[in-house]
Amino acid sequence: MIAYDMDPKLDLVLERTVDVAPELVWKAWTTPELIVRWFAPKPWSTSSCEIDLRPGGRFDTVMRSPEGEEYPSSGCILVVEENRTLVFTSALASGFRPQNTGDGFPFTAVVSLEPAGAGTRYTATAIHADAAARKSHEEMGFVEGWGAALDQLVEVARSL
Repeated sequence: MIAYDMDPKLDLVLERTVDVAPELVWKAWTTPELIVRWFAPKPWSTSSCEIDLRPGGRFDTVMRSPEGEEYPSSGCILVVEENRTLVFTSALASGFRPQNTGDGFPFTAVVSLEPAGAGTRYTATAIHADAAARKSHEEMGFVEGWGAALDQLVEVARSL
């Protein structure tokens, strides 16, 4: 597990225990063909995903609104600890190249998986640069959206 300083003024956290093994949650998080099945909370969808699963690799998705508008997101993987930790950021493109995130706000996602009986203690943290970015992400529906996506991930993982 990586160590970082959690700051409740800057960070948002979703924690839950789910009834699928860490290996299946990991597979759902790191396999593009599976990510497109769960990553966007319905009625949104994910139309594409590209992952190069290594530090400096890409984590790119395209989310599609119910009206058909597409929202690409490009990011860089920072940490890969198989079946335990995935860290990526929208502040960087692949190869650790800084990037302009356009109208959005950059953040770093830390996904931590810990065995919990036959299931997984799942913690997703969104780390923000400032309180305004955190507030924007919260108002966009971080808890509801990431929670709904986790429910969808669990359904996909159960089918594996």
